[in-house]
Amino acid sequence: MKRWLNNPVLTKEIKLRFRSVKSYIGMSAYLTVLGLLVLGYMAAYMSFEVNHAFQPTQSRDIFMMLCLFQLALLIFVTPGLTAGVISSERERQTLPILLTTDQSSATIIISKMIASLAFLLLFVILSLPLYAIVFLYGGISPSLVFMAFCLFVFTMIVIASIGVWASTIFRKTNVSIVTTYGIAFFITGGFAIITLMLTMFGDTYTVDGSNYPWPLLLASINIPIMLFFMFDPSALQALQEFAGWTISPWWFFVAFYVSLITLLLTIAIRKLRPRVKRKRTLAIEEPSPIITHIITNLARTNE
Repeated sequence: MKRWLNNPVLTKEIKLRFRSVKSYIGMSAYLTVLGLLVLGYMAAYMSFEVNHAFQPTQSRDIFMMLCLFQLALLIFVTPGLTAGVISSERERQTLPILLTTDQSSATIIISKMIASLAFLLLFVILSLPLYAIVFLYGGISPSLVFMAFCLFVFTMIVIASIGVWASTIFRKTNVSIVTTYGIAFFITGGFAIITLMLTMFGDTYTVDGSNYPWPLLLASINIPIMLFFMFDPSALQALQEFAGWTISPWWFFVAFYVSLITLLLTIAIRKLRPRVKRKRTLAIEEPSPIITHIITNLARTNE
């Protein structure tokens, strides 16, 4: 563990991430957008009230909206910070120099990913004061806040692994970023649309009493739907009854994304260093002493 934290690649990446002026501008913009969205939602809600006042009973709705905004911003920001960690080194022609060091491929990939995740984690920590608005009115348990933040961190790891994989596979940073955004939007928005379509199909064409697990399986690997299930478990229970299963969908969620993260990082580590094909060379073996002795005697006899 100490070796991982003290490696020069991680130290260099963290210094570059946290000492840049662009980083502070990005964090300020992130908090500004998140704060304006929350305050705008509260202002819009109060404008429709008769007394133009915010009701404390709506604090749960504010918390849910804040979590959804936070999740959407993390899904939007993470590909931009992780999808160029290797391809940008390749474009600057510094990757061959990095590969000549004694750092292993796993150390380089994991260090760059940890540096990006540390920067993103700072975004989440800086947003904590905004959640104090919710606690002013109550109605939210600390365990729900903890579960929401765990889901944020897990989402960052999933999308960061996709970004690192794409950055290693594709040579151009633009292609890597577009690919990462496409996959991230598909597993968040695409799976939700497919889940809705399958649910409608099941309601219409399945026989009453028959099990239909596909909506539950797809909903279990969709991050926004699982966040929504944290606030309203009744929708999840309806899908479980429709599938005829009692197992928690969080097991599918964790198993699917842990397998995906492991697969993507393994491919990225194996593809980081180019493989050089070795040419077969014919080795000339020295004759044994017995054969040398026979050849020498034959030569003397001929003389």
